[in-house]
Amino acid sequence: MARATGTEHDPFDEASIPTLLMCLAQITGDDRWLQEPFLPRRDTNLFHDETGGLPTEIQDEVRSSARQILQEISDNSRQVPLEVDLERFTRMMRTCVAEDVAPEYAPMLLEELGFVNRDVRWATPPVLPPGFKVLIIGAGFAGICAAIKLQALGIPYVVVEKNSDIGGTWFDNNYPDAGVDTPNHFYSYSFAPNTKWKHYFSKRADIWQYARDVAEKFDVVSSIQFSTEVQALQWNTGSHTWTATIANDSHSRTEEFSAVITAVGQLNRPNLAPASGIEHFSGDWFHSAHWNHNVDLRGKRVAVIGTGASAMQFLPTLAATAGDVTIFQRSPQWVRPNSDYHRTVSENTVWLLENMPFYAQWYRFGLFWRFGDGLLRTLRRDPEWQFPERSMNRHNDRHREQLTDHLMQELDGRPDLIEQCLPDYPPYGKRILVDNNWYKTLRQDNVHLITSAVDHVTTTGIVDADGDAHEFDVIILATGFQAGNLLSPIDIRGVSGTPLRDVWGVDDPRAYLGITVPDYPNMFVLVGPNTFVAHGGSIIYQAECEMRYVTDCIRHMIENGISSVEVQQRVHDEYNERVDAEHDQLVWAHSGLHSWYRNSKGRVFSPMPWRFVDYWQMTHDFDESEYKVTLNGDAS
Repeated sequence: MARATGTEHDPFDEASIPTLLMCLAQITGDDRWLQEPFLPRRDTNLFHDETGGLPTEIQDEVRSSARQILQEISDNSRQVPLEVDLERFTRMMRTCVAEDVAPEYAPMLLEELGFVNRDVRWATPPVLPPGFKVLIIGAGFAGICAAIKLQALGIPYVVVEKNSDIGGTWFDNNYPDAGVDTPNHFYSYSFAPNTKWKHYFSKRADIWQYARDVAEKFDVVSSIQFSTEVQALQWNTGSHTWTATIANDSHSRTEEFSAVITAVGQLNRPNLAPASGIEHFSGDWFHSAHWNHNVDLRGKRVAVIGTGASAMQFLPTLAATAGDVTIFQRSPQWVRPNSDYHRTVSENTVWLLENMPFYAQWYRFGLFWRFGDGLLRTLRRDPEWQFPERSMNRHNDRHREQLTDHLMQELDGRPDLIEQCLPDYPPYGKRILVDNNWYKTLRQDNVHLITSAVDHVTTTGIVDADGDAHEFDVIILATGFQAGNLLSPIDIRGVSGTPLRDVWGVDDPRAYLGITVPDYPNMFVLVGPNTFVAHGGSIIYQAECEMRYVTDCIRHMIENGISSVEVQQRVHDEYNERVDAEHDQLVWAHSGLHSWYRNSKGRVFSPMPWRFVDYWQMTHDFDESEYKVTLNGDAS
């Protein structure tokens, strides 16, 4: 049994005891590992206590047994079991996190951890209809997932990507210190786990490289047309196909497709609205999503408009480079500390993930549980709660106290900054941000925070809402994206010929399951309306659930001679009524909030109101009864 390269320490000395216990229980089938004295103690940390809260002698016994078991596997004297019993798996989950994990989670997590294949399969190998092919728009994580899943079924497809390479948001957003705020070992495909992450929260370059590696591993890169955009989609009622107008810098063409999958995401078109008049500014300016690395920021007077996730990440690096930084804040953000945010993954941990059977799977489970559904119940309104203006319920108020304590500690001695930075809305009402030394940076002498909104931009700088003028050399827009203007600027016209932008308006997209829209047959939206994960989790998980649904639909169409499927208006409307009713009880609809999660009329259009297990159940299997179906050869 080889030791991790370059280390003198036994890898098991760094192992997570709860994770090792699950490995032992699954490999041996022995229930002794699921009862006292081996039961881990519950903790509420984002990353679990790796000791499990167990005495040292018990930890040593677990490590010793794991070493022995792995040696037996290496010697071929012990076989690794392939089957997992559903009831026992549920018991193991409960033991691992020391919580009451409901049985409904077992089927979902068996798929998520790779113990059960999530992919759709043919009932019998089909003969595809002549010319059948699918258009995928976008080659970010969702688009790559779509390509991989269609390729596995042998369905022809073409991917059109506006950028010169894959990655989507991880291609665009290359600003300093860009990275994930979800743990890497969860922010990855379930079918392509990466055991070699260098950090627990990786930076943009590593995330992009992972996406590229997966695309190459599954051989989908050759099917992607880069630096190309879909300008229009027109439904053909006679042939039951979509005509796509596709263009690049040199030419434009039209091509027919049997189905269309949009995978452009919600955060791909920068929002310039908060910077009225920016085109008149005589200095350099750019949006954080299109960072201009050719602009020399050394010693410059730099304005940053916005205090969201991007600004949170790039501000410390910017402040260390620029001469003077002024931040224009529309509203303060809740900021959470995370001691693991900059932590590197040790070689021993990598070794365990690669060599100890089931270690990677159970480690991923722990992250899924802690960054998943557990938080959602704390974001629901308690009608009996006595402080509804500041929090949603007792648990949410406790989160508020913890986040406030962190703020007060970081800004101690700066009552001016405390007043400016303390939000007046409930935690998680906006995207919760991981502290990347934000508060420490605000305390620097060359950093200034202005809470008066930007009124307009002039040739020399910014005039705020109070009428005060500020001069700058450079303006950086950290103003977010046109999330509500989904699928813009593609001109999409369905059965009736009505443009989708007229149906949705500028900021009110709606879809059944976030995927299908009445009047637009055979069109599937990935990461669509009300599918954004705002209570935790990973958008990659969402994309996998959605592609399970899409591939099951396409399989059903081909196996049953169906040329088109269009979600019924009633089904679509009833679903969206349920979405809105659910959101009325959740934090994102709080009366004191104004965020990009809500449209101009106050409707929450972006976040998903469901638990992850709910969405998995909703999207697992296509139901023909919810759709208008047209058979091959039938007239529309």
